[in-house]
Amino acid sequence: MRAAFLISVFKALAIVVLLNIIGSFLSARFDLTEDKRFTLSQPAIEVAEKFDAPVVIDILLEGNIPAEFSKLKIETLQLIKSFAAKNKNIEYNLVDPLENQSQNQQTIADLQRIGLTPANITVEENGKVTQEMVFPWAMVNYKNQTVKVPLLKNKLGSSIEDRVNNSVQQLEYVFADAFTKLNIKEKRRVAVIKGNGELEDKFLADYLTTIKDYYNIGAITLDSVATNPQKVLEQLKGFDLTLVAKPTEAFSDEEKYVLDQYITNGGKSIWLIDQVAIELDSIFKNGGSALALPRELNLSDFFFKYGVRINPVLINDLYFTQIVLASGEGNDSQYNPVPWYYNPMVFSRNDHPINTNIEAVRYQFTNAMDILENDYEKTILLRSSPLSKTEGTPKQIGLDVLNNPPNRELYTNGNQPLAVLIEGKFSSTFKNRVKPIKLKNTLEEGPNNKMIIISDGDVIKNQIRNGRPLELGYDKWTNSSYGNKEFLVNCINYLLDDNGLINIRNKKVSIPLLDTEKIIEHKTKWQLLNIGVPVLLTLVLGIFFNFHRKRKFAA
Repeated sequence: MRAAFLISVFKALAIVVLLNIIGSFLSARFDLTEDKRFTLSQPAIEVAEKFDAPVVIDILLEGNIPAEFSKLKIETLQLIKSFAAKNKNIEYNLVDPLENQSQNQQTIADLQRIGLTPANITVEENGKVTQEMVFPWAMVNYKNQTVKVPLLKNKLGSSIEDRVNNSVQQLEYVFADAFTKLNIKEKRRVAVIKGNGELEDKFLADYLTTIKDYYNIGAITLDSVATNPQKVLEQLKGFDLTLVAKPTEAFSDEEKYVLDQYITNGGKSIWLIDQVAIELDSIFKNGGSALALPRELNLSDFFFKYGVRINPVLINDLYFTQIVLASGEGNDSQYNPVPWYYNPMVFSRNDHPINTNIEAVRYQFTNAMDILENDYEKTILLRSSPLSKTEGTPKQIGLDVLNNPPNRELYTNGNQPLAVLIEGKFSSTFKNRVKPIKLKNTLEEGPNNKMIIISDGDVIKNQIRNGRPLELGYDKWTNSSYGNKEFLVNCINYLLDDNGLINIRNKKVSIPLLDTEKIIEHKTKWQLLNIGVPVLLTLVLGIFFNFHRKRKFAA
């Protein structure tokens, strides 16, 4: 009997060992989650498979971190393991950047110097409130290159659960995006259009610095159209996309025709247009008031052909961003944030890869757009809030508006289009019209194409401090950050993305988190269940076995 038992044990052990040996040669992963969060998108797989040498990912989430970041850490590790399953060259390290407490201050300064900003988290536990500093970043190292990957994504007014969900939603995209940057061998080309009073380079500096990881950037001045339009067109054709950022001077028909032929031949474009001339600086300089006037750019017929009309009206929105006003004099001066209804805070509807999971975008003196019926497909990317209205121009705009609380009942003309994507087979704006100049090999019908029109030039404008450009979307006066840069990076990536990588942003992931309020409310009950029930079961079983043993041996 004993020998048979030992033989059975040895057989079971042999089967277990055999299964482990077979398992070491075979690898399979099964994603049983409802939202398939551990199943990589095909574009992400393709970009990860391109690595032919070791890729080391340093994840800076090791050590004593708050519970919400532990969830982010777990999700990040699961994602990296999914990538590693597709390419054995992908490895990772967990790093505690604040492990050496004696050098914490120097370490923090060094990390901030290379752009790794910390997250300061308020932690409340057992009635005690503490501040924790966490660096929610990863560093992807490949050959002689390193790309920084932000793991934490904040949204204005978001709860802890929303913050974690927003961060997890974008993990696959940010890592695939980093892999893409490291694998780029031949960059697409972007032309910044000059010659019509567009924004100076210093106001575009942060955006152009950001996109240079993806694209080569050059400048094309349209002044030469007057003397050699064919040469300018040929130069434009050498670029994949043109960026027109807040022109303030009218385009000539000749310039429009050159741009028209560039677009009809397949060139992508982003237009950031102010149809009303008014600046906050002008209001400050003129004693608190300035006249807003329609701006004539001679582009109405150009955009009309694509099914868009930018109206010379201003959006007044109860979902606003703030400006800062000074009161007092000299050392007694105080700077107070106040609501500014002409600077809308525009929240995305998360209904397109470009606008999915982005922070609110800050507009300044923006204009409403009409979307017209034609054969092109048009997608409204951003709208004003439901509590907004339009105001015609000319109009005197003054700081005295702050003294009069807005009448909510008048804000009935909301949801105005502020950014639109146009797609289709573009035909020439000058089709069946007299051409202003002669160009070679002109087209009246073009291939499939895309363009984006945004009714505010300041969306792309970064602020300046001490002569240096600040991050796009950051307001130095209120210390607030908005999603302008991410939105515009998504715009250009979508227009020039051939592998569908940006569509990863549409992936929805839901992370189940504990309800903090319920934990506090039912804390005692769960403590009793977790501690008392096992003890009670142990006592009951002990009594039962003791009673059973007495009966057995009493017989």
